[in-house]
Amino acid sequence: MRSTVFALITKSLLSISILVAVFSHPAQAVRLKDLAQIDGIRTTHLIGYGLIVGLNGTGDSRQSLMANQSLRNMLKHFGVTLPAKRMRVRNVAAVMVTANLHPFVQGGARIDVQVSSMGDASSLEGGTLLLTPLIDGEGEVYVKAQGAISIGGFNIRTIGGEQVRKNYALVGRIPTGGAVAKGIGVDLPNDTLRINLYQPDFTTVHRIATLIDQQFGGKIATPKDAGQLAVAIPPEFQNPAGRIEFISRIETLDVVPDQVARVVVNERTGTIVVGTNVTISEVAIAHGNLVVEISALPIISQPTPFSEGQTVVVPQTSTQVTTETSQLFTIQESVNIQDIATALNALGVTPRDLIAIFQALKVAGAMHAELVIM
Repeated sequence: MRSTVFALITKSLLSISILVAVFSHPAQAVRLKDLAQIDGIRTTHLIGYGLIVGLNGTGDSRQSLMANQSLRNMLKHFGVTLPAKRMRVRNVAAVMVTANLHPFVQGGARIDVQVSSMGDASSLEGGTLLLTPLIDGEGEVYVKAQGAISIGGFNIRTIGGEQVRKNYALVGRIPTGGAVAKGIGVDLPNDTLRINLYQPDFTTVHRIATLIDQQFGGKIATPKDAGQLAVAIPPEFQNPAGRIEFISRIETLDVVPDQVARVVVNERTGTIVVGTNVTISEVAIAHGNLVVEISALPIISQPTPFSEGQTVVVPQTSTQVTTETSQLFTIQESVNIQDIATALNALGVTPRDLIAIFQALKVAGAMHAELVIM
């Protein structure tokens, strides 16, 4: 599928809307590894609770009990005992630490970790995460994280109350800050592979099975449903090195995925994305706009000389209502996105008006596509 993306930016009185339409031509083949994954090979999400130190007075305040209590507990391990009432540190912050451990990563490797503030810290800039174990959902430790934090920005406040901020300063990353204690073992099947599609579709899974059978010259792929198919591993590939070669040959197959006719609308930003296979039956459309413009002109009223009156500013408002002339257009039955865009652009409407038109077309039954409103 060769796609051309065009953007129509229209300025109105209130906002700037963006229309993005995807013009679809004959579909282009996609690698199977970009459409599906092998069952059992998945990423493990890890989480941990830690402390960040070395902040320049931007850490959690005294009212944040998490950081203060965690700091006291940590100091006890080093033989330091401090009374709770005398804890007045502002260079410590309590954070949650997260990471994704991909399969086949072995012990001793290093991965990136992310930290997120939990208390009332104002910035994590310049901080260092203390040693933090990261666990999975069952409480088993897989990674130990520690290191200096990079937030890619700053958050500066002056004594006068002014604030200069770049990017978000309460979430940061530690590149290669997680040391893998042990990897996640994945056992490849000996005789049958199960392939799961990211977006289940009966036509796509049938095409994948046909390609695999053609590649290996036999009936080895069996679709189970719209989202999964089982592939029998030929005897000559049923050894450790052979299974790797077999999987490599399968995941590099070029598949032409089938697509559902879909129109995605984001009303917050005024964005419209029209996918392939979207058609509109013959229909007539009339669309007009009502524009209300309210303007205020300040008028200065001064008292007479030697009077006790005060000079005041009195706003004088005026309201103007304009109704644009509405025209009735007929859209012939369209067979591609180019025809739809040309017909709708002929109306001279803004992207936000197009959103209303698409919704009305769907209700009228003239648009043959799934309408998704974000």
